[in-house]
Amino acid sequence: MNRIQQVFENKKAFIPFITAGDPDLSVTEALVPAMAEAGADLIELGIPFSDPVAEGIVIQEADLRALASGTTTDKIFDTVRRIRQKTDVPLAFMTYINPVFAYGVDKFMKNAADCGIDALIVPDMPFEEREELLPACKKYDMTLIYLVAPTSRERAQAIARESDGFVYCVSSLGVTGVRSEITTNIKEMVDTVKQGRDVPCAIGFGISTPEQAGRMASQADGVIVGSAIVKMVARYGIDCVEPVCDYVKQMKAAVGV
Repeated sequence: MNRIQQVFENKKAFIPFITAGDPDLSVTEALVPAMAEAGADLIELGIPFSDPVAEGIVIQEADLRALASGTTTDKIFDTVRRIRQKTDVPLAFMTYINPVFAYGVDKFMKNAADCGIDALIVPDMPFEEREELLPACKKYDMTLIYLVAPTSRERAQAIARESDGFVYCVSSLGVTGVRSEITTNIKEMVDTVKQGRDVPCAIGFGISTPEQAGRMASQADGVIVGSAIVKMVARYGIDCVEPVCDYVKQMKAAVGV
């Protein structure tokens, strides 16, 4: 059993997202082990990109801050190597297909695996084009995570049948960002996925409060939170570790152990 499969073993998972290099890589290096200590079950690291089509303004601005601080993919790999000396928390890269192609698919997967990344999430890669990345992921024992939209039906079941680790269930149409209300029928969405195969389902996009997290966790196997945390990083800058970790503790408690 790999680290990604262990995330959902007999518990609900809380999965925070941060943009690597926001506000700089030294903060990322401190933040990841601290979030793991605070209760994060899996941590998503966004690779900053100039055209993040799935992201709302909060994460777009984080990408720009990270790029402005000199963050590169190679520097992120080096940072993850140092993080791995401090924690064995499961780690996933969230990136876009263009940076992977530009870097070189095989080289990217090899370096990601070598530094200790467990999974890859590529929101702009259609499931039907997974063969662009899947062979290299398998070669380096990297779990490729697929996303399912609220409008997916039979396609969601097909995705479930091909999924390892978990399925990323997108709670709302549109881009990432905090939402005051999530109107999608999450239980129906999760049930649809699991009709294809009983694979863990984690809900993301728009979740920000402990109340929302608890409600989502009652209907799914895990909860993913990005923009709410990235907003805190933007607000506190280099002093963000303590407030972010306090928030992680609250959200993990709401999700349940």
